[in-house]
Amino acid sequence: MRNIKNIFLISSAIFLIIPINSLFSQESSIEPTYGLEEIVVTAQKREDSIQTVPIAITAVSGDILDQRAVVNLESLQGLVPGAQIGQFANTPHGAVFNIRGMGAIEPDPYAGSAVLVTIDGVPQYFNMTSLVDLFDVERVEVLRGPQGTLFGANSTGGVVNIITKAPSGEYNGKVQVTAGDWNRLDVKAAADLPINEKLSLRLSGFHHGRDGWVINAYDGSDMGSVNVNSIRATLRYDAGSGFEATWRNEILRSKNGGPYIGMGAYPGEAEYTAPGTIGAGQHGGVQYASYCMPEGTPCKARDTYYSANSSEKDMSDMNVDSSTLEMVWNDTSFGTITSITSYKKFDLHEYTDQDGTVVYHSGTDRRTDGDQMTQEIRVNSEVSDNIDVVYGLYLSEDSYYHTQNFNAQFASPGFSQLSSQDQERSSQALFAHSFIDLSDKLRLQVGGRYSKEEADMKVEVLNFISLDGISRYFGDDRLADFGIDFGASGKDEWTDWSAKAGLDYQISENTLAYGHISRGFKSGGFVGRITVPEDIGPYDPEIVETIEIGVKSDLLDNKLRLNINIFKNDYQDLQLALIYFTKNAAGFDVNGNSILNAADATTQGIEVEFFAAPSAALRVNGSVTYLDAEYDDFPYLNTDGSTTNLRGYRLQNSPEITASFGFDYTWRMGDGDMSLSALYKYNDEKFNTSLLNTPRSTIQETDLVDANLMWSPDSDDWSVNFWVKNIADERYISSVFEAPGVVAIVNFLPPREFGVSFDFNW
Repeated sequence: MRNIKNIFLISSAIFLIIPINSLFSQESSIEPTYGLEEIVVTAQKREDSIQTVPIAITAVSGDILDQRAVVNLESLQGLVPGAQIGQFANTPHGAVFNIRGMGAIEPDPYAGSAVLVTIDGVPQYFNMTSLVDLFDVERVEVLRGPQGTLFGANSTGGVVNIITKAPSGEYNGKVQVTAGDWNRLDVKAAADLPINEKLSLRLSGFHHGRDGWVINAYDGSDMGSVNVNSIRATLRYDAGSGFEATWRNEILRSKNGGPYIGMGAYPGEAEYTAPGTIGAGQHGGVQYASYCMPEGTPCKARDTYYSANSSEKDMSDMNVDSSTLEMVWNDTSFGTITSITSYKKFDLHEYTDQDGTVVYHSGTDRRTDGDQMTQEIRVNSEVSDNIDVVYGLYLSEDSYYHTQNFNAQFASPGFSQLSSQDQERSSQALFAHSFIDLSDKLRLQVGGRYSKEEADMKVEVLNFISLDGISRYFGDDRLADFGIDFGASGKDEWTDWSAKAGLDYQISENTLAYGHISRGFKSGGFVGRITVPEDIGPYDPEIVETIEIGVKSDLLDNKLRLNINIFKNDYQDLQLALIYFTKNAAGFDVNGNSILNAADATTQGIEVEFFAAPSAALRVNGSVTYLDAEYDDFPYLNTDGSTTNLRGYRLQNSPEITASFGFDYTWRMGDGDMSLSALYKYNDEKFNTSLLNTPRSTIQETDLVDANLMWSPDSDDWSVNFWVKNIADERYISSVFEAPGVVAIVNFLPPREFGVSFDFNW
């Protein structure tokens, strides 16, 4: 049945394009000519039309993001072919980006991600800060496949490139107020404030707040509430003589509710009653059944989302401060010179009731402080009439200090595992990428990057029995604290290279064919969250070799845009996160973590994306991705010492089919325009956490529909937009954490959300 459904989805996406052709002959009574707009992107660190960039790329404008009541990058799920965007099950600040089977494997900073997020040309090295809030954004570009020559190591899966709005030099502004269920209230505001002919300022701000939609079974309160506030100031100086400078400063403060854990009780386990009733005891509250029982079956969401927090503070607070200075010298003897200097720091503090039940079994107190400094200097030069080249130098330093206090009452009353990670890392790179016109239609691209990365990690682990922990469990005074501890450290450096070579051919004025081969790598490193000293590593870099061919075309007098690409990625020494349980020197069961380089894998597939303008009033869009992502060779060491080769097993977070189909229809109503938009998003079944693809690590397939209805007057100085997400109110698991010997814990996709947004422009 699954294969039949997959064939149906692919066929439907292709044949949906065919009947659209019959609509293009219709002439609009409102507008004699119409077509699709040109989209300009900076995907290869220069401005190009999206249809002439010889890579697979999707761009989403800031206006579209505002219309869909988007909050952060997670809301792009379903808008980008083949991309998985979410978060880890118990760390909502940990961004999970996965493109073509490659992405994040660990929530802590030491593991990095194979998908790189950049903001205004600045890489974001910490996934704790990468689930970026999207306000006052010009556009978001998602580049699929390795991008190492221009974006460096750790972009083997792709790049999410965010471009914020810069001062226009003219006085204008916009305010958007959004109200929705779950007591949601958002405010987005921006204003351009010209100072003089050379200096202009843009101020923007963002507030997002809502209650959580998960019920705390302990006391009936909500869990997962959100309260985010951010301001950005952008100052632009134009000397008028070829020199421009843009200085961006941003401050973010979030005071969110603690991460929730969907776990529950085993079948037959005694339920607990509310405090103050008969049988309540000291652990009051009503228990709820596990989402992941019986064992050996996939986890399933229910109509009502429950969790429980009976012991930990309800908080997940983060502060982020960043500053970026971009300077551009145009028309020099070398070409256009660009310098981007940035500094960013953050701190994150969150408590998690790690067992998600009304009885205190385990909890974590996580604190992280991190900072990064980057410097890029690049030159865009026209060497001759037929040769353009981008070359430059890149430097970065980043560091973080992370502590985690894991209170493991299930192991023994009062037992805690206190660990700290202290890492410093630096990177240097030289890069060049050129385009050479071999004829008026044929173009060669070739590029390379040489990188050196160094990491220094120090880890300390203290396992101890806490007097306070025993008292909390038994309700009386017990023995004094004692502990067993160890430390581990490592320092290493890696030098490697990325390269790309390809050809593109302009078949006609509106059709481009391209192909390229490339090599990229994700840097090695050290494991920070360990139970035994040997797990610190280092682990080695992973290597990817890619071949991709594609066609981009604007057809039928610019009324149909059809882009198709086929790709194959071969990975060696694939980095994989291994989670296991073992006994420490004191005989307690503790959680161990490691990163393996044990696997070779291949990911290959096809991506189809189309946009159509059947009439002046109607726009249609859709995409479908087929992904085959399997291990070629993976000798997996079982807990009993035996080895199982996982050849043929599917990679995690890699659904076979993803698809979307949407439309926008506009008609006259009164003294303005009414627009109806809808988007259907399909995601096939996939796996999380367990390398063995166990039933409990299965994430079910999802079908979601979003829609909005917007009216704006002819004056265009205001609009009202009614929106709804997940119209059918489907209940889905979004992520699973499953480790041997424990009950799996889950996170959920949001239930139905609806609201209204008012926009005011001047």
